[in-house]
Amino acid sequence: QVQLVESGGGLVQPGGSLRLSCAASGSIFSIYGMGWYRQAPGNQRELVAAAFSGDRRNYADSVKGRFTISRGNAANTVYLQMNSLKPEDTAVYYCNFLSGSSWPYRNVYSWGQGTQVTVSS
Repeated sequence: QVQLVESGGGLVQPGGSLRLSCAASGSIFSIYGMGWYRQAPGNQRELVAAAFSGDRRNYADSVKGRFTISRGNAANTVYLQMNSLKPEDTAVYYCNFLSGSSWPYRNVYSWGQGTQVTVSS
C-alpha cells in the first residue's frame, strides 16, 4: 500500500509563487517517474509536470516556463515550484508515480487528498 501526502497549497495573489511538496510511503519501485496533476472544479484531472530519472522533465503547455518539478534526495519525494501564478492555475494539486513512455503517462497508485491552490486577488 502506497500513501501519497501533498502539502504546500494555499491562497496566493496572481503573479505570486508557491512550492508544493509530496511525500510517498510504502513499497515503491524506483523505476517509476513522479508527477503532479491538478483538477479544477468541473474539469478532468490533468497532468501538469513529470520527472523521470536523470534530467528528463515534461510539462503541460499551460505551465511551461512557470512551473518546475524536482525530485528530492529521497526517491519518494517530489516538489513543484510554481511561479507567475494565474487564476486559471486554481485547482487541487495531486502527486503520483508515473509509468509509460510518453506524455501524458499513467498514474500508478491511488490518489492522496491533494492540496488546494487558489490564485485570486
